[in-house]
Parts: sequence; structure tokens; C-alpha cells
Amino acid sequence: MLKERFDHLRDCGALVHNITNYVTVNDVANVLLACGGSPIMADDIDDASEITAICGGLNINIGTLNKNTIPAMFAAGKKANELGHKVLLDPVGAGASTIRTQTAYKLMDEIRFDAIRGNISEIKTLATGEGTTKGVDADVADAVTEETLDQTVEFAKAFAAKTGSIIAITGAIDLVADESKCYVIRNGRPEMGLITGTGCQLSALTCAFLVANPEEPLEAAAAAVCAMGLAGEIAYGRMEEGDGNATYRNRIIDAIYNMDGAQLEEGAKYEIR
Repeated sequence: MLKERFDHLRDCGALVHNITNYVTVNDVANVLLACGGSPIMADDIDDASEITAICGGLNINIGTLNKNTIPAMFAAGKKANELGHKVLLDPVGAGASTIRTQTAYKLMDEIRFDAIRGNISEIKTLATGEGTTKGVDADVADAVTEETLDQTVEFAKAFAAKTGSIIAITGAIDLVADESKCYVIRNGRPEMGLITGTGCQLSALTCAFLVANPEEPLEAAAAAVCAMGLAGEIAYGRMEEGDGNATYRNRIIDAIYNMDGAQLEEGAKYEIR
């Protein structure tokens, strides 16, 4: 079934508006092009609502938020809700500073999100106020392990029920949940953590999958997470002596570019709980 989700994305050409992290904005644009989508970036208050109106999805990433872009996030989010467009929140660094945490809370209060994607510490901060972020990375104390998997699956389902959003928690083990079902995904490579922006790229990719598969949001988000992890595996297998994390980043984008639904279906490693 993940094959169908990717095939729909290739056919759809989803246009996604990104108010995103300027550290990784170019990679976000390129991964959207690689999957068959189309990116547009607009973070000025006088531009954001109008741009959102012509798109099918909105990806809000608070990784480098500031007092100029925050109003644009709210304006674009409300316009997207008004038009019934898909909206995703990536709460980068929630829990690391007051402005990030409070902005994420306020966004959740005022905007309906189809999906929220973050690491376990960020998601715990949004759900309970008790995540222990390490900068923009998850704290090891929060890590999803085989020992904590069952309780984290239940936590993800409960938070999905509370918010009405698909909850995607990404890390060594990825979880993608709605209120009744959770995909436990084991694709990916630890080396992906050595690249700035794989999470930002995944959020944009997830938003594109949601746009292309409006009737199957849980499966669409799971397909995106599997695709990104599989791309990391394929890219790592193509690394050569002397290659480093910059080459790895490019190979991941290339792997998405060359992937199709059949390859995703064959390579996806998941169970449903």
C-alpha cells in the first residue's frame, strides 16, 4: 500500500509552501523536487497568505524562527486551514528556548495541523512540557528504545487523539501514529544524524505525501518516513572512500529522486501496532 502513496505523489506534483529553517532551505526545496513535488518558500507576512492560497500544503518549521517570520506562520496556517489545505508542524528545538516552545504551543492552539513531526524530545515537550532537548536534537534520556517502545507507541496514539493530528516521532526507531494505529518503522542509518537537515527534508516530504494522499493521511505519513529512511540506507550503500557527510546528503536526495513506489514497498521495514 505504500507503493500507491508514492505513485500518487509522483502523479500529483504537490505544490508545498515552506516556512522553514534557513539552514536547510535549499535541501528542503531539492528533496521536494526529487520526490516529484514542487517547492515554494515565502516567509514575509505580506507574501505568506497569498502564496499559501495557491499551494496544496504548508510546511511550518520553527528551526530558525524570528519575530518577522512568526506572524507569517500564523497567517499562512490560518489561510491554509480556511482553504482545507494540508498543514504540517515541525517543532524544531521545542523545549530548548522559551520563544521556540511558546511559539509551538501557540501555533497548536490557533492552527489545525494534519501532522506534527519531530524527535521524541520535541514531541514530549509539546505533549507534556517535559521533553529534554539537547539543542535541536533529542536528548538520550528520551530515546525510543525496544524497552520503551510499547509505552511510546501508546503515548503517540494518545497525543494523536488529543491533537487530531498524525504524530510522527523520528529517531533510531520511527513511530507514525493516529489515535488507533501506529507504524513502527526501522528504516534509516545512524549516519543520517551527521547531516544537518534530514529532519527538515522529511517534514517537507511528509507534507507532500499528505497533499497527494488526502484520504490516507496515516499511510501517507508512514510512506514518507519509510522513504526517507530507505533513501538513507541506499545512499550509505553507495558511499565511496573519501566521501563525507556532504556527499551523503546529496546521495540521499538522489536516492529519493530515483526511488519509485515498488522500491519503497520492497524496502520499507515496518510493523503496525
